[in-house]
Amino acid sequence: MPKINLPTIFRLGLFNVGLGVMAVLTLAVINRIMISELAIPASITAGILAMSQIVAPIKVWIGQLSDSKPLFKLYRTGYIRLGSILSAIVIIATLQIVWQLGFSVINSGGWQWGLETITLSAILGLFFMIYGISLSTSSTPFTALLVDISDEDNRSKIVSIIWSMLMIGIIIGGVIGKALLDNLHLSNENIIDSKIVNTIPIEVLQEQINLLFFVVPLIVVVLTIIATWKVEKKYSRYEIRSIFANKSEGITINQALKVLTASRQTGIFFLFVMVLNISLFMQEAILEPYGGEIFKMSIGETTLLNSYWGIGILIGYGITGFKIIPKIGKKATAKLGCFLVAICFIFIILAGLTQQQNILKLALIFFGFATGVTTISSISLMLDLTAAETAGTFIGTWSLAQALSRALATISGGIILDLGKFLFKVPTLAYGLVFSIQAIGMIISVAILKYLNTEEFKSNTEKAIIQVMEGDLDG
Repeated sequence: MPKINLPTIFRLGLFNVGLGVMAVLTLAVINRIMISELAIPASITAGILAMSQIVAPIKVWIGQLSDSKPLFKLYRTGYIRLGSILSAIVIIATLQIVWQLGFSVINSGGWQWGLETITLSAILGLFFMIYGISLSTSSTPFTALLVDISDEDNRSKIVSIIWSMLMIGIIIGGVIGKALLDNLHLSNENIIDSKIVNTIPIEVLQEQINLLFFVVPLIVVVLTIIATWKVEKKYSRYEIRSIFANKSEGITINQALKVLTASRQTGIFFLFVMVLNISLFMQEAILEPYGGEIFKMSIGETTLLNSYWGIGILIGYGITGFKIIPKIGKKATAKLGCFLVAICFIFIILAGLTQQQNILKLALIFFGFATGVTTISSISLMLDLTAAETAGTFIGTWSLAQALSRALATISGGIILDLGKFLFKVPTLAYGLVFSIQAIGMIISVAILKYLNTEEFKSNTEKAIIQVMEGDLDG
């Protein structure tokens, strides 16, 4: 089998560019509109957004399905393209529910628990669940494809490039969002008692954002098709590596789960991923409101905050995959990244206390760099802790850990923010409470890493695969 070349890796990364842009739409535009423009409580908004992650258990099934049931004669590519198309359709429909909820809030004179509001909130949550399933249908097989096309000697570099392009997508999304939305705020603001009061009619926002949410998903579908074109046919080693691939019935879910649970290292890494992601992403749904409420930024300016973070991540990705990991190893790099992230949260808190936008932007760049170091090292560890024979199932499990933790992070971020506002009555301290808990979580992640052993994992899973094939684990 030929080794994948650099141009093809970059082309494959176009899929992640699309994911990055879509992430900005859902977690930088929609959350800002719901919290800041529609005055929906942060905990309610966070809970609705988290519905896309609540369906995470389906990732294991989708991963196992891509191990055993080819779609359009390909194990991974068919699922990737189908999921991308479904995601585009669903996110457009989801936005329309957001507007209906917004009109309900406006007509009732503010957020309140009426039948219409509850019903629309439930429907919106349901649509986010469907959106989460659609994303899982594409993203889980895509990551499994990275296992299929890579070897240990080039895996960290492939991960570095592919995930760098995810950040490029986030940066592009932030720039597009600022260009289309910034003028809406600047041309419609009043200053009352030194506070910016947004008076943009919801119809004006609706027109511009509807256009954004129609064009971008269409582009993402096109990027997905280009990214995956003939990659699996030419470079995938799955049918060679997997003793299950050529079986007429493929690997069963029971066999896959037996291999998955054969090593205690699976549980240790699952816990690490959970704690790490909760600590990294608790601020995800509140960062834009932080910029708007504490720093008086416009919608476009807060959307652009993702770009500062993305620039830092981009730098971190490149340096980590090509320099840091080859020098000190994946596990040591993960520890380093966790410590750096904890330090960055302290600077984000200080930025809020001083209300200096430049300090916040600089802190987000460094936070992005530290996140990049942590992410590339943990993903490289993840792919090492994935058996080739059941790559989709393992990736589905790691994706489950990521999704559950992201959901918990999003929900807890909103709840802790509301709790902080209740306890302190000072918004800056409320946001600071969220960031402080995140810093503590990163230190706990370092402690868990001490128990991780990839060699033990490989030994246990190899034995389990042999036993499954011999039938010793049946029943």
